[in-house]
Amino acid sequence: MDLSTKLEIVNQSDVGRKRPHNEDSTITDSRNGLVILADGMGGYKAGEVASALAVTNILYGITEGLKKTKKGQVDETSGFCNESLVVKETVVQANSDIFNTAKADPQCQGMGTTIVVGLFHDNILSIAHVGDSRLYRLRNNELQQVTKDHSLIQELIDRGLYTPEEAHANTPKNLVTRAMGIEADVDVDLAEEMVLPDDIYLLCSDGLNDMVKDEEIHLTLSKYSANLAQTADKLVEFANKRGGKDNISIILVRVREDFSSPKGFLQKIKNRFNK
Repeated sequence: MDLSTKLEIVNQSDVGRKRPHNEDSTITDSRNGLVILADGMGGYKAGEVASALAVTNILYGITEGLKKTKKGQVDETSGFCNESLVVKETVVQANSDIFNTAKADPQCQGMGTTIVVGLFHDNILSIAHVGDSRLYRLRNNELQQVTKDHSLIQELIDRGLYTPEEAHANTPKNLVTRAMGIEADVDVDLAEEMVLPDDIYLLCSDGLNDMVKDEEIHLTLSKYSANLAQTADKLVEFANKRGGKDNISIILVRVREDFSSPKGFLQKIKNRFNK
């Protein structure tokens, strides 16, 4: 199904105020309902290489993988849709590609990247992520962070050693506990959720949420939601006004209308309730 009329997608990336170049990469494919955001890290321009490899390889891998899989079916072993498994497998393969590139090129040694991927299909959003780039959902004027950061801050919070406020005040913000390309294997978080018309999804690098609090992101999304391009402009503007200490990348997706495949949707529900 062509989703270009079902989804409104806006994609924006800004270098910020402090960094000499942009190590974030974003790519979208509205026809296939695919959105990908990566925040690179490494030595001289190696972060740019890692994030660019991630988004381009994942875009290609998912596009080709979907052609070969049986869409609209649930894998009985994992409980995930086949489409979701294609997303995860592609991220794992892209990790190997980045890792091998880093080994082969001395200038790229140690490079890595975060990743957050969203694939819309059959009124479902398949989400894969590694690192601290985030995906939020605005529904009925309530903002929810859907992904969970793979970061030292989040780990300290999870262990009960700090409150969220204490962790953010006392811990460096850019220390991730998982990233693509650092090791030969990677642990990818995979999730699915049903989407509804008028939902707005925000994918962002930490250059946004480190500078702009969730409450302010919520207010901005709500205030400018009629115009996603303006919403993206305002979020970047606010991050830069707060210091723009990192690159700022944003993908916004509005669900315009239902895009379910009746047969596929009913089969998913039947399979899940018959387990």
